[in-house]
Amino acid sequence: MQPSVSDYIDLDRYPIDRPGAARDAVIAEARAAVESVGCAVLKGFVRAECLPEIVAECDRTAQFGHRNFNRTNPYFTVDRDDLPESHPLRRFFDRSNAFVPADHFGDDSVLRAIYEWPHFSPFVQEALGEERFFPYADPLADVIVNLAEEGNGFPWHFDTNNYTVTLAIQNAERGGDFEYSPYLRTPTDENYEGVERVLDGDKSLIHTLRLEPGDLQIFKGRYSLHRVTPLAGARLRYVAIFSYVEEPGMVAQPERAQQLYGRVLPIHFERAGLRTDTLVD
Repeated sequence: MQPSVSDYIDLDRYPIDRPGAARDAVIAEARAAVESVGCAVLKGFVRAECLPEIVAECDRTAQFGHRNFNRTNPYFTVDRDDLPESHPLRRFFDRSNAFVPADHFGDDSVLRAIYEWPHFSPFVQEALGEERFFPYADPLADVIVNLAEEGNGFPWHFDTNNYTVTLAIQNAERGGDFEYSPYLRTPTDENYEGVERVLDGDKSLIHTLRLEPGDLQIFKGRYSLHRVTPLAGARLRYVAIFSYVEEPGMVAQPERAQQLYGRVLPIHFERAGLRTDTLVD
């Protein structure tokens, strides 16, 4: 039996389930943030008293996380020895992270209940101001949990999906700040020069967020370079990721699915190349 989402979301503060001026105000504030800095944060979106249940869900599924320790550039592509060493495609960083694939979050999952709640996707779409907006069709990746341990971080990268919605569930004891450079590239311009400036540490291009458990983040991660700083302490960091795309039926590229989830399904080969932009990834 799927949980009742209204028991978990603070609908007094964020009345996204009922039309009216209050809902319109929440959407207007979120959209303004997305348009100006590529990211909106709804503090305390999930009620604090409900977080232990969601943490317990993450604890139960953590064993299924696919851990991957490697070196990667911001695009998850192979090295290009025909380019200068300073080029972003040749800038590789240690990545140590883990994702619990979506097929471990079934009908009894609070996280899946939020994603599939009829009022959630329309709210996110309006906050983003997007006309074309669909749930991610990838059976491994529509609702996932990122878990990270001490020493782990997620180096500078762009997302595969245009729109990423995350729920902070549990922070590490120290570290784990979210750093990003909004709208650093466009669907038609990689802006390698700007990416190189961020990788070189240009603070004028970087925003820093400290997300707390229960905060919902709406983010255009395909165009904004971002990372999570390294963690310290014994406590795991849990973040749920709800994914949406601009075309129906889209899934991850086979190589990306293998990297992030440790598996490739037939659907990844069947639907490879459906993306509408020409970005590297």
